[in-house]
Amino acid sequence: MADFNASIPSSSTFYLTGIPGYEAIHHWISIPFCILYFIGIAGNCTILHAIRTDPSLHEPMYYFLAMLSFADMGMSLPTLTSVLQVLWSISREIEFNPCVIQMFFIHSFSFMESSVLLAMAFDRYVAICHPLRYATILTPQRIAKIGIFAFLRSSLPVIPLMIRLTYFPFCRSHVLSHSYCLHQDIIRLVCADTKFNSIYGLVVLILYWGLDSLGIFVSYIFILHSVLNVASWEERVKALNTCASHICAVLILYIPMIGLSIVHRFAKNASPLVHVLMAHIYLLVPPVLNPIIYSVKNKKIRKGIIYLITPKRMQPTLR
Repeated sequence: MADFNASIPSSSTFYLTGIPGYEAIHHWISIPFCILYFIGIAGNCTILHAIRTDPSLHEPMYYFLAMLSFADMGMSLPTLTSVLQVLWSISREIEFNPCVIQMFFIHSFSFMESSVLLAMAFDRYVAICHPLRYATILTPQRIAKIGIFAFLRSSLPVIPLMIRLTYFPFCRSHVLSHSYCLHQDIIRLVCADTKFNSIYGLVVLILYWGLDSLGIFVSYIFILHSVLNVASWEERVKALNTCASHICAVLILYIPMIGLSIVHRFAKNASPLVHVLMAHIYLLVPPVLNPIIYSVKNKKIRKGIIYLITPKRMQPTLR
């Protein structure tokens, strides 16, 4: 590590870090990482394909689920190569431009996932509180516009941060804390005034995650109010059960996200292992768990996946 800690003003190469203190067993550690990446990619691809091919899943709720799977893959796939290269001891180096691109995808799709979860909360609100107007409010055209807006809303605010990074000199250590690039990690290596990036990044974080989480919270207040007015206990449970998968998806995104932000901003002196573990939980847990949760909790998704993997000669018996 000492070889990389020297000041290298003219270099545009950064050095990624695996699991600190466990470098000798990185090859073994790579096995669970490979399994998690495989589960995440296979699970989200299966859900996307099931929604595309099964007409019974051509409904607003499942279109939003497809957006969530797309965001999950967009957040984790850009890191696959660099993580495995570090763990397999192939290379720890990453050039500045690929690092910036990787950061852009991670942060953009992270914000997009939050935006999609807000849209899914609105979908549940309309389905439970205004069921007769559900089809007229959430038309395919409107869903497409929501998806485009979510993508633009999530990616455009990240661009100024990435552009500013290209003008900064990196005259401190070029060693990053993780096996992929994060803005909050690389900005600490700059030997110039980073006040704009720090304040702008914090404001974007609060506005986006804050407004999204507030919108989700308000949606569920209206949902609970509507559900509690239903006379039948069974109908209440049935209505809330349709929200269970979404609530789980919200928790597995926001808890690691908030934890990672707190560690980077307020626990800078914590063990490097804490930073690395929080970063990997934030990166890998949502893409792995979301397909599992929706497959287990949602009957239509479960049937769609079973139909997808069943031989064609047996498919008519499943309908």
